[in-house]
Amino acid sequence: MRKIMKCTVELICVGNELLIGKILNKNAQWLCKEITKAGGKVIKETTVSDDVDEIALAVKEALKRKSDFILTSGGLGSTPDDLTLKGVAKALKKPLKLNREALLFLKEKYSSLSDEEKIKLNKARIKMAILPEGSIPLRNPTGTAPAVLIKHKATSIICLPGVPKELKAIFKREVLKLILEKTCGKKFFEESIMIRGVFESEISSLINKFKQKHPEVYLKSHPRGGKKIGESTLELHFSTFSLNEKEGKEKILAAIVTFIKMLMGLGRSRTRVKNH
Repeated sequence: MRKIMKCTVELICVGNELLIGKILNKNAQWLCKEITKAGGKVIKETTVSDDVDEIALAVKEALKRKSDFILTSGGLGSTPDDLTLKGVAKALKKPLKLNREALLFLKEKYSSLSDEEKIKLNKARIKMAILPEGSIPLRNPTGTAPAVLIKHKATSIICLPGVPKELKAIFKREVLKLILEKTCGKKFFEESIMIRGVFESEISSLINKFKQKHPEVYLKSHPRGGKKIGESTLELHFSTFSLNEKEGKEKILAAIVTFIKMLMGLGRSRTRVKNH
């Protein structure tokens, strides 16, 4: 029987546009979902501005927690406010150097963008190939700026572009396999049920008892309001990890059955339960 490996991940999202509310941080939501599906656990998500010192501080703080992976998003482009790699280099006390492999990738990428006229690599474009010393560039199949992998002790720092299409493509092509290697096939299982006629405050004690009976299953209640004033609707979300699909589904089913029986013990005749 294979041991379930723990794989922890931190996210650092970079961009003033996120902090002023101009852009909704859908990258973080998508990454959290994909990492969880792959068996990893996101333990923290931090959003910082386009500032070298703030980026460096966020990276240093994340390294203290010794996660398996630190993923950054944004700040890899050619403009002056794309400062993620400078921040990472400062945190690791590494110099920034021109990476020949990244430069070759950029040359190939820009030459393929125009058949009629060769696009020159100016200073701004070459900036995307200046990486912290010891970095491994990761090809960007849908954009120009390469992603960057940097090993620091037991932690892999992976810097991804902020453009959603590019971030997703690189994650699926380069990052996902690294997480799967760490989790050894562990998968995430989940199911939700909706209950009506019971308020969240009424099931608080039941959740505590439930945790003692099913410590391997995480139960979270989400109030969903009601059609009428004074009516309560709750979503109960059950989740767990398992190496075996049959075992994972059985854990969830057993947990749901247990909680429904506990609800019945409340003696509320108007309580309604249905699959979400």
